[in-house]
This record gives sequence, structure tokens and C-alpha cells, in this order.
Amino acid sequence: MCAAIVGWSHSKFGKLEDESVESLVVSVANAAMEDAGVEAKDVDEIVLGHFNAGFSPQDFTASLVLQANPDLRFKPATRVENACATGSGAVHQGLKSIAAKSAKVVLVVGVEQMTKTPGPEIGKNLLKASYLPEDGDTPAGFAGVFGKIAQLYFQRHGDQSDALAKIAAKNHKNGVANPYAQMRKDLGYEFCRAESDKNPFVAGPLKRTDCSLVSDGAAAIVLADTDTALGMNKAIAFRSAAHVQDFLPLSKRDIVKFEGCSAAWQQALAKAGLTLDDLSFVETHDCFTIAELIEYEAMGLVPEGQGARVLEEGWTEIGGRLPVNPSGGLKAKGHPIGATGVSMHAISAMQLAGEAGDMQLDSPELAGIFNMGGAAVANYVSILQPLK
Repeated sequence: MCAAIVGWSHSKFGKLEDESVESLVVSVANAAMEDAGVEAKDVDEIVLGHFNAGFSPQDFTASLVLQANPDLRFKPATRVENACATGSGAVHQGLKSIAAKSAKVVLVVGVEQMTKTPGPEIGKNLLKASYLPEDGDTPAGFAGVFGKIAQLYFQRHGDQSDALAKIAAKNHKNGVANPYAQMRKDLGYEFCRAESDKNPFVAGPLKRTDCSLVSDGAAAIVLADTDTALGMNKAIAFRSAAHVQDFLPLSKRDIVKFEGCSAAWQQALAKAGLTLDDLSFVETHDCFTIAELIEYEAMGLVPEGQGARVLEEGWTEIGGRLPVNPSGGLKAKGHPIGATGVSMHAISAMQLAGEAGDMQLDSPELAGIFNMGGAAVANYVSILQPLK
């Protein structure tokens, strides 16, 4: 444990018409430093997670964080991008700087503004997180890619429509308690299960309720080395962190297995000396409900093809064996690409510090986070626990 989260902030996620990438960055950066009790002059390094891919005309954004406070001028600032895992890429980059002793305090910000982009362009931008020579003409864009994955899973393991609807309903129910969530509405299992005018099929067996939202938003955390963190008001330590990158083309791997996700979880748990049974909850990457279903298997909760069992037995419900996405996940909270991984770390830290408000679980001790870019291409796992 070389580093800890000592402060955090989180914007509302959703359609934020009065905000810009710059205003979102400035707001959460200042709020996170204030929450940590850290002066801007004491920040050693800045890391910004911003996917962009055409969503923002401003494509050189690392220095926008300096707009938060003139004392950030001349600090090293770098933008990190790794598709939908961009936010966790930024967090892990901050951890590396602290481990290398090139920084004691790192400000990490994640941001995306997606809703000002016309609909057809949104799909085109998101598809850039796939392998374009194979997937560039996929109908329905990135949803089409995961629609293909869902079809392959159904062919191999049977129709899983009930399971997908249970995941959507669970996460929307949880999202009601999340003040930052884009959609705070308990849709219920029946609505998520049935095709309707309000819940049409989007791609393959995936309906609208199986797909995460197009979102604007930002989140920020302050990282500090362990010695510094011990002197702070609060400190949520990294018990371990792992990053695994897999092949980009789906044709080079068995996409129904999410092997990169498995490898990342195995590495992180081994480094921490833990098993899944030790974790109090998990925030996982439910960009589509089929992703969460496969992730149950990839993380080791059940063998391949048995993900539905987790839902039938209520394991991932709040109060179950291992609550998954008590925040509502990407499904309810929203998925502003560059902000998602930072949001996962901020909300998990809130839970472990007992500061999660209506979302608060009963005395959580260890949090697991899985954030992925593309279809299990960039795979990041963090395991957090209170330092004091």
C-alpha cells in the first residue's frame, strides 16, 4: 500500500447543458482538493482522464485542470486515454508516480461531455473503442458490438434475457439512492424484461434497458503517499491494483470469456492476499448488462456459463453475498467515458469512509473495482480499504 485516496468529488451525471469540459474539470478539481484539505501549491502532479474521440472540439485538455487554481501552474499535467477505462488509467498513472517517488500528492480528474454531440456522431465516436478494420461498419455502433457478444453468449449458454433484465432492474433500483446518478428511477424487472415502445431492442438481444446512458460528468480524487495520507483527515488505501491489456480484435480471442478481466482480478487479488469472499462490495463495468453477466464469471464468482445463478440466488443484491454496483453502476449512474473510472474510485472511497449518504452500505471494509475499456481490452482492477 504505497498510496491512498485522501479526498474526492463528483459532479452530477447526465445532460449538463450549462457545463463544458473546462467548467466540469475546474469544479471537481477544486472540490476534491478542498475535500482533501490540500492546497493547490502542494499538488505534485496532475493526471486527467479524457477519452474525447471527437466529443469535444478541444482535444488538448490536460492543462485545463490548471484553470482551477493559479497555483497549479507549472505542475506536470498529462492526459491519459484508454477507451472506457480512461478514468482508471488516470488513477493508476497517479499510483505509478507515487510508487516511483516522483510525487507525493497527485490530483486525478476524469471528465467527458457527450450529450452535445449529434446522435449519429455519438455512435461513430464510441465505435472508435473497437477494432475498426473488423467492427467499423457494425450497425448500432458499440451497442452492436456488445449485441454480437450477447448473441454468442446466448448461443453457447442459452437465452439469458431473464438474467440481463435482473441486472438492469437491480442497478436501476440501486441508482435511486445515488444523488449523482443520471437516472434515479426504479424501473422494475417486468419493464426491463419486456420489449415495448419505451424499451425497444437496440442490438441483438439487447434492449434499451441493457445499455448504459450517454452522459456528461466529471469526478476527481486526490492521491497521496502513505506517509502523507496518515496525516490527513481520511485515507482510503490501495490494497492492490492491476492493469491487463488484451488484443483489440475480437477475432483474436474468445470474447465470451473476458479473459483480460479474469487476469486482472487474479493479479489484484493475489497481490492483496485476498479472495472474492473477503470483499464487501464491487463496482463493476456494466456498460451493457451482458458485460456485468460475463464479469461475474470472469472475476470468479461462478464458472463459465453460470452467471445467471448469481442473480437467481441474489448474491449481488445489496445485502447479498457480494453486492455489485450499489451505486447503480453505469446503467443508472451514467457513463461519461473519461469520468467513469475516477467515479468508481471516488464512490468506493465514499463507501469505505462511511460518507456515501443514502447509498451507504453497512460497515464495508474492502472494495473491489473493475473498469474496462473496449470489449474487455483495457482491464483495471483496484482493491481499496481504509488506511485508518
